[in-house]
Amino acid sequence: MQSELMREDQSRSPEERLRPERLRTDCPVLLSERLVLRAPHEEDIDALAHLANNAKVATMVSRMPHPYTVNDAADFVRRTKDGAIGKCVYAITKAEDGVFLGCCGIEPHADSQTVEIGYWLGEPYWNQGYMTEAAQVLTDMVFRTRQIAQIDARCRVTNVGSRRVIQKCGFQFQGSGMVPSLALGGMVPVEWYRLDRKTWMSLRSWGGMR
Repeated sequence: MQSELMREDQSRSPEERLRPERLRTDCPVLLSERLVLRAPHEEDIDALAHLANNAKVATMVSRMPHPYTVNDAADFVRRTKDGAIGKCVYAITKAEDGVFLGCCGIEPHADSQTVEIGYWLGEPYWNQGYMTEAAQVLTDMVFRTRQIAQIDARCRVTNVGSRRVIQKCGFQFQGSGMVPSLALGGMVPVEWYRLDRKTWMSLRSWGGMR
């Protein structure tokens, strides 16, 4: 994913404070210390278009066009409501005032034991820890609510910030490869990382994902 949701039950960890409402059956709204992750909706369209219409963002995300228009943003919101984009798609918003920061989500693999996490954040909000916070609460939700063995993540080899997020969340390097970039109109080199359930449980017990 933030002010539409009030912080509740402070005795529980931020990752466990889930809203009763759901995006769909298995995509709960998520709360962390500073963020709310919820379904994208029409009120996000202008902010989404503004933040996504940035080559520094689009060239780091495989399926984001550039330029990115208001019509693109409206179509994105519509498709998320229709369930046409992955399994769970979240708007990342600030808990204090509801400001839209970016998006994240998960997409299942064909083997049913793996999902892949993806995310992007508007440039004004880089280097403030927001993406790591969102990725951690999303990762926790996945392992707690799904019978999967591992979560994958990929980032461009030039994306230092994204690599740092992935590593802070406990993902381990697996290898390199190539993926298509819609914004660049070609293939780009990426690094592939994986977090398995056993490692996640160890990190949680050690407090290594705070």
